[in-house]
Amino acid sequence: MSAQPQHLADPQAIGASAQIHARVAHRVATLTLHADLLVWVQSGIKTVHHARGSHRCVAGQLLMLAKDSVWDVVNDPARRSRYQACVLQIDPQMAADFHQRYPALAGSARPVLAQVLAVDDTLGSSLQAAADALAGNAQLSPTLQRHRVTEVLLMLAERGWVFPPNNQLSSADRVRRVVAGRLHADWNAEAVAQALHTSPSTLARQLAKEGSSIASTVREARLEAALGMLQTSELPVGEIAQHCGYSSHSRFGAAFKSRFGFAPSLLRETA
Repeated sequence: MSAQPQHLADPQAIGASAQIHARVAHRVATLTLHADLLVWVQSGIKTVHHARGSHRCVAGQLLMLAKDSVWDVVNDPARRSRYQACVLQIDPQMAADFHQRYPALAGSARPVLAQVLAVDDTLGSSLQAAADALAGNAQLSPTLQRHRVTEVLLMLAERGWVFPPNNQLSSADRVRRVVAGRLHADWNAEAVAQALHTSPSTLARQLAKEGSSIASTVREARLEAALGMLQTSELPVGEIAQHCGYSSHSRFGAAFKSRFGFAPSLLRETA
């Protein structure tokens, strides 16, 4: 694992990918998705719970989860050495572009809130190629990265499933993207508004209409990034806390547990 942490909060025009892993079972409470996700479980079991029902995804299966949905998520090694999954985060614009470029195919498929699919060799090869492209492992141009992701979306559509064409970024999405670029910065209201070329009062009004605030959105962005780092790296909890803008280890631990329902140290335990 490289010293530079890899996580899913980094904004990209196409998307991002990461390998997440955990040695102990844990439940993440009320996780809101800010992009469409493809979760390819490779070891263990992922279960997601929603008001409309639950979905269980075992090794060798793919879980599609749509942007703006909210889930309780359980990652369980299930008697294996660890839970492990490859996660592809698809930029919201990608789904909209896909619907525009392939209207007949997209129109014949069913929009997804959540869906579990088997991963055969063909789909698995495309998923791995897209993951490598988005992670930078293949050193491809943005055009080829987009091609790799589109190939996966085409395969899923041909099997009857597409993400809804939701390319609208909320004000909270825009704040999260700014904060993700420099998690440790002093993101007060003035700094966030300046980065978004607006005034603090205007931004506060926009977020209030969405049921949020500048401070709570900054905190959410930092804690979600911390969750990603805990799942994708072996960095110590204290180092992750500092990287995400927390000078106090104890305050970070308390904020993380309050938000997700378990202490960050749980993901550093050996089963």
